[in-house]
Amino acid sequence: MTSRNPTTLPPLARFRRAFSRLAIPALAMGLFAGAASAQSLKPAGDGSPILPPPSAKPVSTADVGIDQKLNTQIPGDLVFRDDAGEIVTLSKYFQTNKPVLFTLVYYGCPRLCTTVLNEMNKALMPVELNPGKDFEIVVVSFDPREGTDLAYKKKQEYTKFYRRPGTEAGWHFLTGDEANIKKLTETVGFRYAWDEKHQQFIHAGGLMVLTPDGKTSKYFYGVDYVPRDIRLSLVEAGQGKIGSLSDQVLLFCFQYDPHSGKYSLAVLNIVKVGGILTVLGLGTFVVMNLRKDRRRVPVPPQAVEPSNDEPSDAVASPERSGDGTSEK
Repeated sequence: MTSRNPTTLPPLARFRRAFSRLAIPALAMGLFAGAASAQSLKPAGDGSPILPPPSAKPVSTADVGIDQKLNTQIPGDLVFRDDAGEIVTLSKYFQTNKPVLFTLVYYGCPRLCTTVLNEMNKALMPVELNPGKDFEIVVVSFDPREGTDLAYKKKQEYTKFYRRPGTEAGWHFLTGDEANIKKLTETVGFRYAWDEKHQQFIHAGGLMVLTPDGKTSKYFYGVDYVPRDIRLSLVEAGQGKIGSLSDQVLLFCFQYDPHSGKYSLAVLNIVKVGGILTVLGLGTFVVMNLRKDRRRVPVPPQAVEPSNDEPSDAVASPERSGDGTSEK
């Protein structure tokens, strides 16, 4: 049986043959691309495909934010894995008698989390307090799919960026399971949601300062962190264990505003100090003048020669004659 010349086939038959030759390779390429895409969506250090965490809700602005829960005790028995792969509890970082600079991020975040960590790093550079010696830095991923590989990578990046050798032991990047993450985020008031469309978390950014025993002390919102505020918050949370006398003076002149998440001038304290200094100044002035008056030597009155118009105190006795009569 001889094959027919394609040019002699009817137009419809020629179209079907050409379509089949193009469609089959295209379909194969599409399947290959889909598989490659699925592979590329696997997070680093984890072989499972990216799926929304079981507890993730549809994105809603009402579910996103940071609620201040000042003086709240963070449970020390929450279990996480550190950047070296060791299982740790949060109480490990609350037994050093040092304040803790704390933040929640996820390491695969394309924008905000990176900015939070970058700006935190920049704000710490001029601060003359050292991680590990004066305070601890604890960064926790709220994505339960992330593992030790990513945590280790982030620690290497940011300790190198910090450029202060010898402080690496004070940086801690943690990962954990969903149950422990949920308990931690609820405790500190950190609310976030999963964006199914863009396959990423929607969340707010900020830093928190914890006391040495693990209580929330200060919140800093957004990504604009003032080095002076970071230092003062650590000194204040450290309860006098770190910092200098000048820091204590600054803490008297500046106070934390929980509404703005920043330190502002303590006007009332300054007015009080001004009033006290004024009273002390006046008191000093009065005392010094009284002492001057007491030390002054009294000057005796000097004899004054009488003038011609004034009567003399000494009246000349009239001359008497020999017989006892006055001469006139």
